[in-house]
Amino acid sequence: MVDQAIMQNKKVLTLVVVAMALGLLMSALDNTITSAAISNILKDFDGFDKMSWVFTAYILAATSTMLIFGKMSDLFGRKMFYLLGIGLFIIGSALCGAAQNIDQLIAFRAIQGMGSGALFPISFTILFTVFADPRQAAKLSGIFAGIFGISSVAGPQIGTFISDYLSWRWCFYVNIPLGILSFLIILFSLKETRSALKPKIDYFGTITLIISIVSVLLGLTWGGKDYAWNSWEIISLFASTVVFGTIFVLIERKVEEPILPLELFKNRMVVAMSVVCLCQGAIMYSAISYLPIFAVGVLGKANSSSILTPMMFSLMVGAVSFSNVKLSFRTIIAYSSIMGIVSGYLLYTMPQNAPYWLIVVVMIMLGFGAVGPLMAVAQNAVANNVDKKYLGISSSFVGFWRQIGGVLGASIMATIVNNQLKTSIEEGAPTLHIPADKIDQLANPELLVRASDHVPSEILGFLRDSLGSAINHGYILAICFALLGLSMAFYAGPGKMQPGRRGPSKSEESAVGL
Repeated sequence: MVDQAIMQNKKVLTLVVVAMALGLLMSALDNTITSAAISNILKDFDGFDKMSWVFTAYILAATSTMLIFGKMSDLFGRKMFYLLGIGLFIIGSALCGAAQNIDQLIAFRAIQGMGSGALFPISFTILFTVFADPRQAAKLSGIFAGIFGISSVAGPQIGTFISDYLSWRWCFYVNIPLGILSFLIILFSLKETRSALKPKIDYFGTITLIISIVSVLLGLTWGGKDYAWNSWEIISLFASTVVFGTIFVLIERKVEEPILPLELFKNRMVVAMSVVCLCQGAIMYSAISYLPIFAVGVLGKANSSSILTPMMFSLMVGAVSFSNVKLSFRTIIAYSSIMGIVSGYLLYTMPQNAPYWLIVVVMIMLGFGAVGPLMAVAQNAVANNVDKKYLGISSSFVGFWRQIGGVLGASIMATIVNNQLKTSIEEGAPTLHIPADKIDQLANPELLVRASDHVPSEILGFLRDSLGSAINHGYILAICFALLGLSMAFYAGPGKMQPGRRGPSKSEESAVGL
């Protein structure tokens, strides 16, 4: 067992916090920057059919390794695995910038993703172990969570600027100096002593866990889009998830040092926050995916480059504001869930001629009320309700379940919207004389976003109404997830932030200094 002691040197503490903030900023920025640069990437590489893998490889690698890095940091030290994570991210960034074809870029994005999988949980774990006062750690975790909002707002603009005036390759190269700076600060500022014990690594549990996670993520990512939900490909992936997931649980019940201690699931707060974070991810990513499409494709706005700014900015404010409020965790869960229900209902009933200010109000409600409060509070709740030897693995729960929820929410939302849109077009096709062989083409939501000027004027209004109605129906999903989150407020215990926390034992003490 490795842990950090309470730090007395404020200058050193500041350096460590800055280093971790840089690591999180790079990790959070990377997807939004890359999305803005993808058109320039495709000009150099002939690989439009593989474009989605540039993002999928990153998400798969980050999500499938997050729990593992969290556990390894519990066993062998926060510093070692933070440095490993930032090192992988730097190497992956350099390789991405030097990629010569789309296949290389996809492979190198996976390396980046593995680095990202370490940065998120270990940063919060270090935060909760070097600060003796959990309220101070909670304030900083709120700021860390707010970094996500900053990256989402600034990422597309930064990516567009770099791609247009330098090169898309610099969207990756820019990570290198920041990463090296973070690496060096942690290397020289953060010191730790280790236990003489040599824990055993759960190799078989690790392998089966990765297979299970990758299988379910691929199933959710491809289902309803690349393959039908009842196709053999999707069924095989979900079957693989069940089989290897079952094997994983059986292994974890018997090994000496499980990669995922099952006893954590006996903790009501850990279970409640895991479910709430899954719901939060589903609500957030369904909104991120379809609010820009609604604004451009239905309301006819010129572009969607800044449409999510109110939501992400309010998310950042909400994360910081709620990080240290004196309310019970279950109260904050209930508040966020109720705001999610209200926001989901407003989106469900949003008229096709809604004024832009109404969308802004709903986005602020989503950011400040439904998503932002839990961005930091979830980490605090978990950290304050588990034994310190589980800080790493439990901290990774929050990001892991939020990511799973995001993929789940975006996938189900896409299925609802696409099916509803196609049904509406099929019903209106005879009246508008739409050829049967054109229905699938017109049923693509992206058509009204990217090529509405090519749609015949006599059916453009019909398509906008159909798309708006389909997206409205999709937000029933947000209401359902918010209701599930609300139920967790009753399941979670009545815990709240404690004024003090038991420090590490003398045998586990470590120091941080320059």
